[in-house]
Amino acid sequence: MHTLPTPRRQQQRLRLFGLLLGLLAALPALAADVAGVRLWSGPDGTRLVFDLSDAVDHKVFTLHRPDRVVIDLRDTRAPGGISGLDLSDSLISRVRSAARNGRDLRVVLDLKGKARPKSFLLKPTQQYGHRLVIDLQDGRVEPVTKVTRDISQADRGKVRDLIVAIDAGHGGEDPGALGSRGTQEKRVVLAVARHLEKLIRNERGMKPVMIRSGDYYVSLRKRMEKARDLRADLFVSIHADAFQDRRARGASVYVLSQQGASSEAARWLAESENNADLIGGVSLDGKDDLLASVLLDLSQNATIAASLDVGGEVLKELQGVGSVHKHHVEQAGFVVLKSPDIPSILVETGFISNPREERNLRDDRYQEKLAQAMLKGVRAYFTQNPLPGTVLAASERRHIIRSGETLSGIARQYQVSQVDLRSANGIDDDVLTIGQTLRIPVM
Repeated sequence: MHTLPTPRRQQQRLRLFGLLLGLLAALPALAADVAGVRLWSGPDGTRLVFDLSDAVDHKVFTLHRPDRVVIDLRDTRAPGGISGLDLSDSLISRVRSAARNGRDLRVVLDLKGKARPKSFLLKPTQQYGHRLVIDLQDGRVEPVTKVTRDISQADRGKVRDLIVAIDAGHGGEDPGALGSRGTQEKRVVLAVARHLEKLIRNERGMKPVMIRSGDYYVSLRKRMEKARDLRADLFVSIHADAFQDRRARGASVYVLSQQGASSEAARWLAESENNADLIGGVSLDGKDDLLASVLLDLSQNATIAASLDVGGEVLKELQGVGSVHKHHVEQAGFVVLKSPDIPSILVETGFISNPREERNLRDDRYQEKLAQAMLKGVRAYFTQNPLPGTVLAASERRHIIRSGETLSGIARQYQVSQVDLRSANGIDDDVLTIGQTLRIPVM
């Protein structure tokens, strides 16, 4: 038989419980440890990453004369100290650390010049535990003035190279997907990007620009913005896929989805600083909401259509290198594909999670084959759809007749008249022969 405790016993238990809570509150909190510090430097700044045993509260502020960044980490220790960092290409001249208040850690970054710090915490992932990220942007560099995409009067009549922005995915703190042999996506795709850069540089009428040229991190939106600043005519983002099922294989090509385009349109229309930019050669500044929305929608639809065509040509060429995951261009809301007026494609070069494809992606000759396929696809698209004012548009083009093609259809494809097409090729009638090569006159 159970008896209920008396009121006096209840009071005694409550007092004991309160005493225990008080003792626990008085105990010092378990300190987080700095397990290591990593550093990456790129053209836009320096990133410092603290690997931590637990999440921490922190504070970051700057001091001047001399320029320093101070990082205070609460209830944190650095048992192994902070050393061994290669600071040669960074904004930092020296890193110092010491205990503070008997329980906190203070880290001081002595700078080579002015820098603007930004910090944020990252939760554990498969590769890493808790992390504190400190981004330092060079304070000596003036903010980039966005380059408008119109053509000045002095440049009118001149021909220019087609500009292809090559974006190697991930980088720095972000390794991307990992293969079973430890292959990092960021390294593989940068190698492929460098092959593509070299091929395009040797291609008449084309000029490559690299969004990421080394092992450093570039945010997704910054990649897109950089392509616009460089006045790119095409954006090619290179990645390697991964899936839990190691049997998954094959390359893929993605372009922006309509849903992704709609979300980006809402963002552009909501942010006033975007309105001063030229979208498809027209500024949204000063336009009423309806007109701006229509102009943006027209530009995005044309860009997605061009992206699908470029992507289709690239996917066709990738089929000659290895297997493809799907035989059609896929659409998704990737941030890097959201430029309203730059045709953009994302190429998944294969599944790094597939042992065979991981071996291929590590192979230099295979990387070059992938780059060659991308170039062939890009070349095929812009040969058939040359941009006005570019070298490719000014060059004589040729077309090989395929089954089912007509003279009128070819004339429409290249936006020339049938009369000029007949004249350039000495054709008196509409009879065409499969395999026959036609010269396409420059208009």
